[in-house]
Amino acid sequence: MNKLLLIIKREYLAKVRNKSFVIMTILSPILIVGMIVLIAYLTKVNDSDKRIVTVLNESLFFHGDFLTNNQTAYINFESLDLDEAKDSTLNLGYYGLLYIPGGPDLQSVAEQSYFYTKEAPNTLVLDQLESVFSERIRAKKLEELGVTDREYREIGSGFDLRTSTFEGEENLKGINEIKALIGGGFGYLIMMFIVIYGGFVMRSVIEEKTSRIIEIIISAVKPFHLMLGKIIGTSLAGVTQFAIWIVSASVLMVVVLSVFGIDISALEASPQLGPALPVAEGVSPTAETLQTYATELYKIPWAVLVISFVVYFILGYLIYSSIYAAIGAAVDNETDTQQFILPIILPLVLAIYIGFFSVFNNPNGPIAVGFSLFPLTSPIVMLMRLPAGIGEGGVPLWEFITSILLLVITFIGIVWLAAKIYRVGILMYGKKPSYKELFKWLRY
Repeated sequence: MNKLLLIIKREYLAKVRNKSFVIMTILSPILIVGMIVLIAYLTKVNDSDKRIVTVLNESLFFHGDFLTNNQTAYINFESLDLDEAKDSTLNLGYYGLLYIPGGPDLQSVAEQSYFYTKEAPNTLVLDQLESVFSERIRAKKLEELGVTDREYREIGSGFDLRTSTFEGEENLKGINEIKALIGGGFGYLIMMFIVIYGGFVMRSVIEEKTSRIIEIIISAVKPFHLMLGKIIGTSLAGVTQFAIWIVSASVLMVVVLSVFGIDISALEASPQLGPALPVAEGVSPTAETLQTYATELYKIPWAVLVISFVVYFILGYLIYSSIYAAIGAAVDNETDTQQFILPIILPLVLAIYIGFFSVFNNPNGPIAVGFSLFPLTSPIVMLMRLPAGIGEGGVPLWEFITSILLLVITFIGIVWLAAKIYRVGILMYGKKPSYKELFKWLRY
């Protein structure tokens, strides 16, 4: 045990004292905050760039229908023909020209109208113009049919079927998807941590192997203890750096936003983004609806979710870092590791995509349950299901416990297998091992 603690201490201190580790610990939060602030600033600048559209209306319709908004400004041309209007629009550097010819009726005028631009028009601008034409044609057809706008709105209004549990508790549309996204965010964080820091252990093993220091170390320490110490020590260094990033980036973000007065909500105001909550088309969420969703999100067992995140975070990283360590022991340089990286990353990517598809549609279905129990995917998929809670209506307790037990057993098993590869691989030089040779090493 003393030797294991010494190895953990040695690995931890070797990583945190490394110059590149210190530089990236300081520099990364600055880069992350700078990137977020830059995106918010560029979004604000982009939104402030208003497009100017000229309108040549030769018909008896659409007068006063094109109104200036935050994205588009309209300028009406009068006493000009089409060619003169095109030349004026180009010479003045305006975005485009909307030409509405004369005609006997609204339908024929709309069908003969054109929007001229120098390049392919922006979709948002085109949607705005088309919506004006559609609204006018719709209103005209309603008038001909003797239907008022109010009557049409009543006829065309959507309908949401109210749902409830058998106990009388009201269900909310889309709440399962929102919960899965929250859990998916935690799972994605685990995946990124594994991808970034998993290679730490592998590179550490390769460095000691190529420097031949390992030949001296293994004369006094068992391969299993040496590997376990490397995994834990390097993992602690990664967690330390990650924690510093979160704290420093949060503080720096608050300071930057306060000093420069940047509104980060500009990122949410983009017209490309849909509504945050699933509501009926054409219906804005009321204050009561928003309050209901907020109450439902408040009911999420955040304490259980955060604790589970820590548990799955640690166990998931330990499993994958032990695999990385085994790869480091089997090769001589990082170039040779590329053939082994895909099989490691594939379960993580599979967990993200399969987890979203399965948990969204049926969080307690066989696919979701299976992937939340399989050790290589459970740290991600199980976290997508946990916002629903543990017990009735959520993840059954036996599934949660089984998932953690399988992770622990898998970690011990992988470390044991990796140590067997470690025992042979650390002394092998100048040869690229195949999967067949690795299997032979496991039998020594």
